[in-house]
Amino acid sequence: MTLETVRNELSPVLQVGGRYTPPDCNSLHKVAIIIPFRNRHSHLIHWLRYLHPILQRQQLDYGVYVINQGGDGTFNRAKLLNVGVVEALKEDYYSCFVFSDVDLIPMDDRNSYGCFSKPRHLAVAMDKFNFQMPYHTFFGGVASFSKKQYMAINGFPNNYWGWGAEDDDMHQRVLLRNMAVSRPSLVIGRYKMIKHDRDVHNEPGHRNAAMLSRTKWTMDADGINSLAYNVTNVEKDKLYTFITVDVGHPK
Repeated sequence: MTLETVRNELSPVLQVGGRYTPPDCNSLHKVAIIIPFRNRHSHLIHWLRYLHPILQRQQLDYGVYVINQGGDGTFNRAKLLNVGVVEALKEDYYSCFVFSDVDLIPMDDRNSYGCFSKPRHLAVAMDKFNFQMPYHTFFGGVASFSKKQYMAINGFPNNYWGWGAEDDDMHQRVLLRNMAVSRPSLVIGRYKMIKHDRDVHNEPGHRNAAMLSRTKWTMDADGINSLAYNVTNVEKDKLYTFITVDVGHPK
């Protein structure tokens, strides 16, 4: 399947920028779906093909933002997600944010991509882990936050370079702000992961695990309030808003 095929199939009901508004109801949520991205174009095609119809069946008012890390430096997933929030809020009054890896496809429409009274971990049962939680504080893959919840924890950390631990930092941030994580059941929260090799320049971050022990002291200074980046290109397609950014390098 090609991007053009998907575009022709889905574009009649989409607005430019990957936007959709239900024609016959007022959605409970105005949602920005934010995808951290680099060199995963085949995965993105599949994600768009499956997720747009699911989000529409859930009657969400939403926009899809693909935040592409330019260059070939060390990948920074969490920082890209912060960028997505800032850039999405420049366009609309989003009240809800869903942060999704591009290789995860939900298997049940009942797994709502809206927001809840608590921060929500959606990808609780991946086929990669035999449809079980790998550990009880797992918070990776797909999660949703209301704008209020996201701002209360100062967003994502910016200093986790390479693979690993930034989602565990987010889980700690939630608990440190006296919130709890909500989850769907292991039946409703099932996901198919598109298989892939480890990305180049996204090797496990050698400092990331050690940084987790300092989240309590770093979260107020490392987050949305300290975010720095440069937008180098913005592409508006019927399927998405594709924003390429320079997020810098590890210090």
